[in-house]
Amino acid sequence: MRHTDFHATTDVAVVRQIIADNPWAMIVSNNDGELVASHYPFLLDDTTDELVLVTHVGRPDDKLHDFADREVLIVFQGQHGYVSPSWYEPGSIKAPTWNFSAVHCHGTPEILDAEANLAVLTKLVAHFERHVDDPMWLDQEWAPPIARGTVGLRIPIDRFTCKVKMSQDKDPVTIQNVIDRLREPGPYNQPHLADDMERARTEGIGYPAKD
Repeated sequence: MRHTDFHATTDVAVVRQIIADNPWAMIVSNNDGELVASHYPFLLDDTTDELVLVTHVGRPDDKLHDFADREVLIVFQGQHGYVSPSWYEPGSIKAPTWNFSAVHCHGTPEILDAEANLAVLTKLVAHFERHVDDPMWLDQEWAPPIARGTVGLRIPIDRFTCKVKMSQDKDPVTIQNVIDRLREPGPYNQPHLADDMERARTEGIGYPAKD
């Protein structure tokens, strides 16, 4: 990810929020010189205050990645969308851009045993089923044979890079214009990105430190 101090943040709380809001991520590994990428849902490990992720992969993805004491990269993509220069105030540089948030996490996976893997799968199902009208929790009698087709992972994060680019380099009127346009109906309607812009502005995420 291109390094830009202006939009970078090292705030773990911001990283946690992006991960929690956008759990579908890409895991990338280097297996004997070949890059391998897979897509899976991730949760933050709620049993520790450290930044730790839990997930599973379906077999044979474990063999494709060969999780053997080597670092992997997990990429989380937050809300994102096109920003037209026609929304800028006069005097701004008339260059289009893309607002987004993203987190790159680096860590070495720990392979979970069958019991721990089932516990993670149970949490994953519960995390997403809780939002439906008639949730179907993971049946603990039916699930174990199915779980054997997966490999559970616990990934302590050694380091991360986080970027929150939300028009922080623009003047206040332009920022509000962009927020308003993202909320309008049309091809670039992105109300959740507008929410993230509001939050970044309110919390000062990616903005220059005040004296």
